[in-house]
Amino acid sequence: MAKRDYYEVLGVPKDATKEDIKRAYRKLAIQYHPDKNPGNKEAEEKFKEATEAYEVLGDDQKRQAYDQFGFAGVEGMGAGNQQNYSDLFRGFEDIFGGFGDFSSIFSSMFGGGQNGFNGGERHGGTRAHRGSDLRYDVELPFEKAVYGTTIEISYNREDVCKTCGGTGSQDGAGRVTCSMCKGSGQVRRSSGFFSISQPCPACHGEGSVIEKPCRDCNGTGTVKKRQKIKVTIPPGVEDGKRVTIPGQGDAGMNGGGVGDLYVFIRVRPNDYFERHDQDLYCAVKIDMITAVLGGEVMVTTLDGKKVRLEVPAGTQHGKLLRIRGEGVPSPNGYKGDLYVKVLIQMPTRLSRRGRELLEQFRSVEPENLEPSAVKLSEVNN
Repeated sequence: MAKRDYYEVLGVPKDATKEDIKRAYRKLAIQYHPDKNPGNKEAEEKFKEATEAYEVLGDDQKRQAYDQFGFAGVEGMGAGNQQNYSDLFRGFEDIFGGFGDFSSIFSSMFGGGQNGFNGGERHGGTRAHRGSDLRYDVELPFEKAVYGTTIEISYNREDVCKTCGGTGSQDGAGRVTCSMCKGSGQVRRSSGFFSISQPCPACHGEGSVIEKPCRDCNGTGTVKKRQKIKVTIPPGVEDGKRVTIPGQGDAGMNGGGVGDLYVFIRVRPNDYFERHDQDLYCAVKIDMITAVLGGEVMVTTLDGKKVRLEVPAGTQHGKLLRIRGEGVPSPNGYKGDLYVKVLIQMPTRLSRRGRELLEQFRSVEPENLEPSAVKLSEVNN
């Protein structure tokens, strides 16, 4: 079944504010929460659908990518990913606290493992966070996308702080248990029907604090770095596709994994060639004599080669002729074909001898003085 538009899922307009989106999600999350709908698979799917929609629309960067490119724009940015959902729900236990053990429900629904709600991995009592995935957009000339190329890109990313080795603490002093939440990362209070749990304001939900923050990274464990890398673009890449560079996103925090870099491709149109799947199309002009009697012409391919094209006798204006193996290459070695549209160029000036010969031709070949109508659809093709 096709995915529904995220705005439709939450029932909000495209210009909804962040608070509107948050309120809409709260309402749906409470309505379809598994504790209120035990054994109801439809409610469970609606709960997951609303969660995925909020995970995108509740994040400014992901929402911008979704608004511009649809589902393709947020593919690989964490939409529907259990590890990223953990951060999303940490701030929503005020909704779910009164419905039982939300962590175990989340793990069973979204594929959480034995480590539980937040992906569970802790280093030294501190929750590990995987680094963010990054996006880079590049525009390629048509021929570079067809035949592949290597480009150099430059972008900013969070890298591990060399001074503290990513710990965030000065001189390896390390982290200590937060005195306010006693290491849980949460503070809880009762409010009517709900049991409200919120991230600890002292440690920001980490459960531990750094007594002596690193001077270079201010305790974050990462620093902004300008990075240059070479990216190999495979032959035959299509407009809108992406190339994934593992481990070149932001560095994780507290020992978490490194994010990935996604290079999205935009292909610049070519004035003389266009692409349909693995085939290329172009047009050439040939003279009337070659079209009538047949012959051979030289055609320049996209990569600048000269190849022979056989023109059968009696070729009509607009006829498509094929040159095998001169189309778009694919990673598996297959190569498409080049289709050449023949445009017959009529002479505008004739020599005396040429005119005499054409007059002789007209005298021996019948003329069509009552041409029949042609369907416009055939003309447009």
